[in-house]
Amino acid sequence: MKQALIVACALAMPETGFAQQAEIETRIVRDCFENTQIGAMYPTCLGQASGQCQEQPGGSTTLGITDCILAETREWDAILNEQYQATQAVNAEADAAGYSSLTDRTDALRDAQRAWITFRDADCSARYAMWQDGTIRTIVGANCHLTMTAQRALELRDMRGQ
Repeated sequence: MKQALIVACALAMPETGFAQQAEIETRIVRDCFENTQIGAMYPTCLGQASGQCQEQPGGSTTLGITDCILAETREWDAILNEQYQATQAVNAEADAAGYSSLTDRTDALRDAQRAWITFRDADCSARYAMWQDGTIRTIVGANCHLTMTAQRALELRDMRGQ
């Protein structure tokens, strides 16, 4: 539980040091998302924006790498939220049209999303814990959040078949 709190705090903390300079080109992330085919869960372009960020002065330190990964994660999180809203809109239309009265699609996706957030946070905390004796733990935790957030954004898009 202690590790989960540490990871959550590290990922939610306002940026300091290099982080004030850690910026990514959001277009790289948006292009990555738009050019990833339906069903692809590990786009080769994932991490390109943070990789470019890491080439900046200070970006190759543990803190710099982590801050760059977190900067890319924020953009993927924005995409995830857009995709969640779009998928919920499709679900609401289907629910309103009465295609099926068995399950409310919007409630089901909301519940799944809440469970996914809990799972992502627990899984990334476990990965952080595995490396708790080294400074790499922050990079491992941040990279876990990046990867899982990007994958979920793609899953939400794919739920609509787009």
